[in-house]
Amino acid sequence: MREEASGKQAGEADQTEAPAPDQAVMSRRRALTVLGAVPIAAALGGGQQQQQTPQQQRPLTPGVTAPVPTTPSANREAPTGPRFFNKHEWATIALLVDYVIPRDERSGSATDAKVPEYIDYLLSEKDASVSNQVAVHGGLAWLDTESRKRFGKTFIAAGDAQRREILDDIAYPEKARPEMRYGVTFFNRIRDMTASGFFSSSMGWQDVKYIGNVFNPGYDGCPPAALEKLGVSYDLMQTRVSPQEK
Repeated sequence: MREEASGKQAGEADQTEAPAPDQAVMSRRRALTVLGAVPIAAALGGGQQQQQTPQQQRPLTPGVTAPVPTTPSANREAPTGPRFFNKHEWATIALLVDYVIPRDERSGSATDAKVPEYIDYLLSEKDASVSNQVAVHGGLAWLDTESRKRFGKTFIAAGDAQRREILDDIAYPEKARPEMRYGVTFFNRIRDMTASGFFSSSMGWQDVKYIGNVFNPGYDGCPPAALEKLGVSYDLMQTRVSPQEK
């Protein structure tokens, strides 16, 4: 998760509670995972859990200190209201995606990039995967159930440390306990959708400093530091034997 986030925190549909800012647990530059579909059986715990790759991954990291995502958008509705999520789910998903990509000094959070609206759109389309719909509804219910089991309150009503305790248990598939497989599959799915929504937005493009296919008249080749790290050199071309020397 990212190192910065600020604002107000999402409250529960019928008992709004705004926990004070605390610490988040992810780093945006490692947010991307390999996007893939998980069968409905896996989403409900009956299948093999989805795996993730370390490349540009943004895992929850126990012990990392950064402000908890508490954006005002976590408690807002989409311009016309969410079509897939109910009010409580909408508040929960907005809070959850900001744990995946919080606001930092470089750019805004997932909710600032309208990731909840993006996810709601994907899941409410007429051709949306029923498997994905069931998995997300079920995963949000699992999150609340696990939070109630541990702390006697829903996920959004729990404190930051309590929420992080649950997320730490489902953020690492290879380390997660077998009984956490439902949560692992759900969190992988949400993390993938969050990364997809954020990094396909204009805010995400700016975050990775993508400038597109533009002409660069000042390109002088690969920087020396990069060549050194790769263990290569332009001098290598001068060591080749010419046909005349054979």
